[in-house]
Amino acid sequence: MSRKRKETQTDPQDNQGVPRDVHHPVKAYKNLDFLNSPDGRVIRMISEYQEPLQRFRRNRIKDTIVVFGSARAKAPEDAERDADGGIRLLDRYYEDARRLTYLLTKWSKGLEGGGRRFTVCSGGGPGIMEAANRGASEADGETIGLGISIPFEQSSNPYISHKLNFEFHYFFIRKFWFVYLAKAFVVFPGGFGTMDELFEILTLVQTKKVTKSLPIVLYGSEYWNEVINIDAMARYGTISPEDRDLIKVLDDPEETFDYLSTELSRLYLGRRGKAGGHL
Repeated sequence: MSRKRKETQTDPQDNQGVPRDVHHPVKAYKNLDFLNSPDGRVIRMISEYQEPLQRFRRNRIKDTIVVFGSARAKAPEDAERDADGGIRLLDRYYEDARRLTYLLTKWSKGLEGGGRRFTVCSGGGPGIMEAANRGASEADGETIGLGISIPFEQSSNPYISHKLNFEFHYFFIRKFWFVYLAKAFVVFPGGFGTMDELFEILTLVQTKKVTKSLPIVLYGSEYWNEVINIDAMARYGTISPEDRDLIKVLDDPEETFDYLSTELSRLYLGRRGKAGGHL
Protein backbone atom coordinates (compact mmCIF):
# COMPACT_ATOMS: atom_id res chain seq x y z
CA MET A 1 0.00 0.00 0.00
CA SER A 2 1.37 3.43 -0.94
CA ARG A 3 2.27 6.09 1.61
CA LYS A 4 -0.51 8.32 0.24
CA ARG A 5 -3.05 5.54 0.77
CA LYS A 6 -1.93 5.03 4.35
CA GLU A 7 -2.42 8.71 5.21
CA THR A 8 -6.02 8.86 3.94
CA GLN A 9 -7.19 5.48 5.15
CA THR A 10 -10.09 5.67 7.64
CA ASP A 11 -10.20 3.29 10.48
CA PRO A 12 -13.46 4.76 11.80
CA GLN A 13 -12.24 6.06 15.18
CA ASP A 14 -9.31 5.98 17.55
CA ASN A 15 -9.61 5.12 21.22
CA GLN A 16 -10.67 8.70 22.03
CA GLY A 17 -13.69 8.59 19.75
CA VAL A 18 -12.03 10.89 17.19
CA PRO A 19 -12.27 10.03 13.46
CA ARG A 20 -8.87 8.98 12.10
CA ASP A 21 -9.32 10.39 8.62
CA VAL A 22 -7.63 13.75 9.16
CA HIS A 23 -8.58 14.84 5.64
CA HIS A 24 -12.32 14.38 6.33
CA PRO A 25 -12.88 15.07 10.04
CA VAL A 26 -16.37 14.77 11.51
CA LYS A 27 -17.92 17.91 12.98
CA ALA A 28 -18.43 17.71 16.73
CA TYR A 29 -22.21 17.99 16.45
CA LYS A 30 -22.25 15.00 14.09
CA ASN A 31 -20.02 12.82 16.27
CA LEU A 32 -22.56 10.42 17.77
CA ASP A 33 -20.04 8.80 20.08
CA PHE A 34 -19.40 12.19 21.66
CA LEU A 35 -23.07 13.19 21.77
CA ASN A 36 -23.96 9.94 23.54
CA SER A 37 -21.07 10.14 25.98
CA PRO A 38 -21.08 11.64 29.50
CA ASP A 39 -19.30 14.70 28.08
CA GLY A 40 -22.21 15.28 25.69
CA ARG A 41 -24.86 15.14 28.43
CA VAL A 42 -25.41 18.89 28.65
CA ILE A 43 -26.04 19.02 24.87
CA ARG A 44 -28.61 16.24 25.17
CA MET A 45 -30.34 18.13 27.98
CA ILE A 46 -30.47 21.34 25.97
CA SER A 47 -31.84 19.41 22.99
CA GLU A 48 -34.72 18.06 25.10
CA TYR A 49 -35.59 21.66 25.95
CA GLN A 50 -34.99 23.38 22.61
CA GLU A 51 -36.46 20.86 20.15
CA PRO A 52 -39.86 20.60 21.90
CA LEU A 53 -39.92 24.40 22.21
CA GLN A 54 -39.50 24.70 18.45
CA ARG A 55 -42.28 22.20 17.78
CA PHE A 56 -44.71 23.84 20.21
CA ARG A 57 -44.10 27.21 18.56
CA ARG A 58 -44.51 25.82 15.04
CA ASN A 59 -47.80 24.21 16.00
CA ARG A 60 -49.08 27.31 17.83
CA ILE A 61 -49.53 25.54 21.16
CA LYS A 62 -50.23 28.27 23.71
CA ASP A 63 -51.09 26.20 26.75
CA THR A 64 -52.24 22.76 27.89
CA ILE A 65 -54.50 20.78 30.18
CA VAL A 66 -52.40 17.93 31.55
CA VAL A 67 -53.96 14.56 32.38
CA PHE A 68 -52.10 12.09 34.59
CA GLY A 69 -53.14 8.57 35.60
CA SER A 70 -52.31 4.90 35.62
CA ALA A 71 -50.82 3.22 32.58
CA ARG A 72 -52.56 0.01 33.72
CA ALA A 73 -56.16 1.04 33.10
CA LYS A 74 -57.70 -0.67 30.09
CA ALA A 75 -60.12 0.36 27.40
CA PRO A 76 -63.46 -1.50 27.54
CA GLU A 77 -62.65 -3.46 24.38
CA ASP A 78 -59.39 -4.66 25.95
CA ALA A 79 -60.80 -5.29 29.42
CA GLU A 80 -63.38 -7.67 27.95
CA ARG A 81 -60.55 -9.89 26.78
CA ASP A 82 -58.79 -9.79 30.14
CA ALA A 83 -58.00 -13.35 31.21
CA ASP A 84 -58.59 -12.81 34.94
CA GLY A 85 -62.33 -12.38 34.40
CA GLY A 86 -62.62 -10.20 37.49
CA ILE A 87 -63.77 -6.63 37.97
CA ARG A 88 -60.87 -4.32 37.29
CA LEU A 89 -61.34 -1.27 39.49
CA LEU A 90 -59.17 0.97 37.35
CA ASP A 91 -60.96 0.39 34.08
CA ARG A 92 -63.97 2.53 34.94
CA TYR A 93 -61.75 5.61 34.78
CA TYR A 94 -60.64 5.03 31.19
CA GLU A 95 -63.99 6.03 29.71
CA ASP A 96 -64.31 8.98 32.10
CA ALA A 97 -60.94 10.34 31.01
CA ARG A 98 -61.87 9.85 27.37
CA ARG A 99 -65.19 11.65 27.80
CA LEU A 100 -63.65 14.53 29.74
CA THR A 101 -60.94 15.28 27.18
CA TYR A 102 -63.49 15.05 24.37
CA LEU A 103 -65.58 17.74 26.07
CA LEU A 104 -62.57 19.93 26.83
CA THR A 105 -61.25 19.70 23.28
CA LYS A 106 -64.62 20.52 21.69
CA TRP A 107 -64.84 23.53 24.00
CA SER A 108 -61.30 24.76 23.41
CA LYS A 109 -61.66 24.50 19.63
CA GLY A 110 -64.55 26.95 19.81
CA LEU A 111 -62.56 29.65 21.59
CA GLU A 112 -61.69 32.84 19.77
CA GLY A 113 -58.15 34.09 19.28
CA GLY A 114 -54.98 32.80 17.69
CA GLY A 115 -53.14 29.67 18.63
CA ARG A 116 -54.35 26.42 20.11
CA ARG A 117 -55.68 26.89 23.62
CA PHE A 118 -55.82 24.33 26.42
CA THR A 119 -54.52 21.43 24.31
CA VAL A 120 -54.86 18.06 26.05
CA CYS A 121 -51.47 16.69 27.07
CA SER A 122 -50.63 13.28 28.57
CA GLY A 123 -47.57 11.24 29.38
CA GLY A 124 -47.96 9.53 26.03
CA GLY A 125 -48.32 5.94 27.20
CA PRO A 126 -51.22 3.48 27.61
CA GLY A 127 -54.07 3.44 30.13
CA ILE A 128 -55.39 6.81 31.32
CA MET A 129 -52.83 8.55 29.12
CA GLU A 130 -54.20 6.78 26.06
CA ALA A 131 -57.76 7.62 27.10
CA ALA A 132 -56.90 11.31 27.42
CA ASN A 133 -55.31 11.48 23.97
CA ARG A 134 -58.10 9.36 22.51
CA GLY A 135 -60.88 11.65 23.66
CA ALA A 136 -59.10 14.70 22.29
CA SER A 137 -58.43 12.94 19.00
CA GLU A 138 -62.08 11.89 18.70
CA ALA A 139 -63.00 15.57 19.06
CA ASP A 140 -60.74 16.27 16.05
CA GLY A 141 -58.26 18.20 18.15
CA GLU A 142 -54.50 18.23 18.35
CA THR A 143 -53.22 16.32 21.37
CA ILE A 144 -49.79 16.02 22.96
CA GLY A 145 -47.87 13.03 24.32
CA LEU A 146 -44.77 13.61 26.45
CA GLY A 147 -43.34 10.09 26.51
CA ILE A 148 -40.36 8.79 28.47
CA SER A 149 -37.98 6.00 27.54
CA ILE A 150 -38.25 3.39 30.30
CA PRO A 151 -37.72 -0.37 29.97
CA PHE A 152 -41.18 -1.69 30.81
CA GLU A 153 -43.68 0.70 29.23
CA GLN A 154 -45.24 0.37 25.81
CA SER A 155 -44.50 2.76 22.99
CA SER A 156 -46.56 5.90 22.42
CA ASN A 157 -50.30 5.38 22.17
CA PRO A 158 -51.78 5.78 18.67
CA TYR A 159 -54.00 8.78 19.45
CA ILE A 160 -51.27 11.40 19.87
CA SER A 161 -50.91 13.94 17.08
CA HIS A 162 -47.85 12.85 15.11
CA LYS A 163 -46.18 16.26 15.18
CA LEU A 164 -46.74 16.54 18.95
CA ASN A 165 -45.45 13.10 19.90
CA PHE A 166 -42.31 13.40 22.07
CA GLU A 167 -39.98 10.95 23.77
CA PHE A 168 -37.72 12.16 26.58
CA HIS A 169 -34.73 10.59 28.28
CA TYR A 170 -34.55 12.98 31.24
CA PHE A 171 -37.47 12.92 33.65
CA PHE A 172 -36.80 16.41 34.95
CA ILE A 173 -37.00 18.02 31.50
CA ARG A 174 -40.17 16.09 30.72
CA LYS A 175 -41.64 17.42 33.99
CA PHE A 176 -40.63 20.93 32.99
CA TRP A 177 -42.71 20.63 29.82
CA PHE A 178 -45.65 19.25 31.77
CA VAL A 179 -45.67 22.31 34.03
CA TYR A 180 -44.45 25.13 31.78
CA LEU A 181 -47.40 25.11 29.38
CA ALA A 182 -50.05 23.83 31.77
CA LYS A 183 -53.08 25.83 32.83
CA ALA A 184 -54.77 22.92 34.64
CA PHE A 185 -54.07 19.38 35.83
CA VAL A 186 -56.45 16.44 36.09
CA VAL A 187 -55.03 13.53 38.07
CA PHE A 188 -56.78 10.18 37.72
CA PRO A 189 -56.00 7.19 39.95
CA GLY A 190 -52.46 5.99 39.45
CA GLY A 191 -49.37 4.53 41.06
CA PHE A 192 -45.90 5.76 41.95
CA GLY A 193 -45.43 7.74 38.74
CA THR A 194 -48.75 9.52 39.13
CA MET A 195 -48.02 10.26 42.80
CA ASP A 196 -44.60 11.62 41.87
CA GLU A 197 -46.10 13.99 39.31
CA LEU A 198 -48.98 15.03 41.60
CA PHE A 199 -46.82 15.89 44.59
CA GLU A 200 -44.22 17.63 42.43
CA ILE A 201 -46.95 19.94 41.09
CA LEU A 202 -48.42 20.53 44.55
CA THR A 203 -44.96 21.35 45.93
CA LEU A 204 -44.21 23.80 43.12
CA VAL A 205 -47.54 25.57 43.68
CA GLN A 206 -47.26 25.52 47.48
CA THR A 207 -43.74 26.99 47.41
CA LYS A 208 -44.70 29.62 44.79
CA LYS A 209 -42.22 28.28 42.25
CA VAL A 210 -45.29 28.17 40.03
CA THR A 211 -47.02 31.52 40.39
CA LYS A 212 -49.78 31.15 37.78
CA SER A 213 -53.24 30.06 38.85
CA LEU A 214 -53.43 26.33 38.29
CA PRO A 215 -56.62 24.33 38.95
CA ILE A 216 -55.72 20.81 40.11
CA VAL A 217 -58.42 18.15 40.03
CA LEU A 218 -58.14 14.76 41.70
CA TYR A 219 -60.58 12.61 39.77
CA GLY A 220 -62.15 9.68 41.62
CA SER A 221 -62.97 10.38 45.27
CA GLU A 222 -63.23 6.71 46.19
CA TYR A 223 -59.62 6.14 45.21
CA TRP A 224 -58.09 9.38 46.43
CA ASN A 225 -59.89 9.43 49.79
CA GLU A 226 -58.52 5.97 50.50
CA VAL A 227 -54.99 6.49 49.20
CA ILE A 228 -54.23 10.06 50.38
CA ASN A 229 -55.43 11.69 53.60
CA ILE A 230 -54.85 15.39 53.05
CA ASP A 231 -56.89 16.29 56.14
CA ALA A 232 -54.57 14.18 58.30
CA MET A 233 -51.53 16.01 56.89
CA ALA A 234 -53.12 19.33 57.89
CA ARG A 235 -54.07 17.95 61.31
CA TYR A 236 -50.51 16.81 61.99
CA GLY A 237 -49.21 20.17 60.81
CA THR A 238 -47.13 18.88 57.91
CA ILE A 239 -49.09 21.16 55.58
CA SER A 240 -51.05 24.35 56.25
CA PRO A 241 -54.85 24.11 56.46
CA GLU A 242 -55.18 26.32 53.37
CA ASP A 243 -53.03 23.87 51.36
CA ARG A 244 -56.10 21.62 51.22
CA ASP A 245 -57.61 24.20 48.87
CA LEU A 246 -54.95 23.52 46.23
CA ILE A 247 -56.94 20.53 45.00
CA LYS A 248 -60.56 19.76 44.12
CA VAL A 249 -61.90 16.21 44.15
CA LEU A 250 -64.49 15.36 41.49
CA ASP A 251 -66.19 12.23 40.16
CA ASP A 252 -68.05 13.03 36.96
CA PRO A 253 -66.72 14.01 33.49
CA GLU A 254 -69.43 16.63 32.88
CA GLU A 255 -69.00 18.14 36.34
CA THR A 256 -65.24 18.26 35.86
CA PHE A 257 -65.66 19.86 32.45
CA ASP A 258 -67.96 22.52 33.90
CA TYR A 259 -65.49 23.26 36.69
CA LEU A 260 -62.43 23.48 34.43
CA SER A 261 -64.06 25.45 31.61
CA THR A 262 -65.46 27.93 34.14
CA GLU A 263 -62.15 28.31 35.99
CA LEU A 264 -60.05 28.58 32.85
CA SER A 265 -62.43 31.16 31.40
CA ARG A 266 -62.32 33.18 34.61
CA LEU A 267 -58.56 32.96 34.99
CA TYR A 268 -57.33 33.22 31.42
CA LEU A 269 -60.16 34.35 29.16
CA GLY A 270 -61.79 37.13 31.15
CA ARG A 271 -65.00 35.04 31.28
CA ARG A 272 -65.68 35.86 27.63
CA GLY A 273 -64.33 32.55 26.41
CA LYS A 274 -66.85 30.40 28.30
CA ALA A 275 -68.63 28.20 25.79
CA GLY A 276 -71.34 27.38 28.32
CA GLY A 277 -73.38 24.21 28.82
CA HIS A 278 -72.62 20.58 28.07
CA LEU A 279 -71.33 19.61 24.63
